[in-house]
Amino acid sequence: MHVLITGAAGFIGAALCHPLLERGETVYGLDNLNNSYAVQLKKDRLKRLERFPEFQFDQIDVSNRVEVENYFHNHQFDVVIHLAALAGVRRSIENPHEYVDANLTGFVNILEQCRNHKIQHLIYASSSSVYGLNTHEPFREEQVADHPISLYGATKKANEVIAHAYSYLYQMSATGLRFFTVYGPWGRPDMAFFKFTNLILAGKKIPVYNHGNMARDFTYIDDIIDGIVGALDQPAEPDDNFDPSQPSSSSSSAPHRIYNLGSGKRIPLMNYIHTIEEELGIKAEYELLPMQSGDVISTNADLTLATQWLGQKPKTDIQTGIRRFVKWYREYYRV
Repeated sequence: MHVLITGAAGFIGAALCHPLLERGETVYGLDNLNNSYAVQLKKDRLKRLERFPEFQFDQIDVSNRVEVENYFHNHQFDVVIHLAALAGVRRSIENPHEYVDANLTGFVNILEQCRNHKIQHLIYASSSSVYGLNTHEPFREEQVADHPISLYGATKKANEVIAHAYSYLYQMSATGLRFFTVYGPWGRPDMAFFKFTNLILAGKKIPVYNHGNMARDFTYIDDIIDGIVGALDQPAEPDDNFDPSQPSSSSSSAPHRIYNLGSGKRIPLMNYIHTIEEELGIKAEYELLPMQSGDVISTNADLTLATQWLGQKPKTDIQTGIRRFVKWYREYYRV
């Protein structure tokens, strides 16, 4: 199978390349290597993939329509896994146009080429951020997710709606995956777990928002990858039981499905911080701050559909996941 992964130098994209290459797939990777965080980290992720002869990387920005058109014209793929995007709630509030270009224009560029080249299956990244104002936990895919509270969340909800339209119009198999707070080795430096570790080791205070009264469905990277591979092996199909008089957000009469990918566990933020402290052997100093704009108090994924259809069974507890991350962090940064 020939698989295109956009955002291949990213945290999730690079991690996904490994198991696909190891099981014999031919993988093509795209990334624009932007400076949203340390470019060297992205390059180092790609360097680990050089040992695979069936991996090919090209530096392309998916928001550049001409580049994307030319790339698809010169290659053939069976499946496209679209992970390229700008992530992060707060940055999206500060840089809205960047997010529109990357997350909306870039997404439509990929969809158009999937349509034109009759791609068998498109898998794309959504986010738990689409649940927004919803407080009915655990979050289920069939719940209404029309009230995002950040531009980032809004772009991801827009991706789902646009993908459904393409799926319906062109009978394109499309699967949307709502990721819940992914962490682990080779992660993004702008994420909380990475920042906490960095600041604690530097002897600086760590910012704790809403005075620590928050919780997240923290999901280890390997468990997310298992879910994506499950989606790759289970292309979306029309739901024969779909009722247009009572439509569900999770399925459709079109070959379009949406799944939560998380741990299925709600972990209080302070428990997460204490686990990092224990693994580092250092007690942190806290800077207790009010809630940030665009943030939510809690997330928790219902994994019923992902377990049933994708075979996702998260295996990694917080202690194990943080231990692996801290070990990687010390080795990579030599601290």
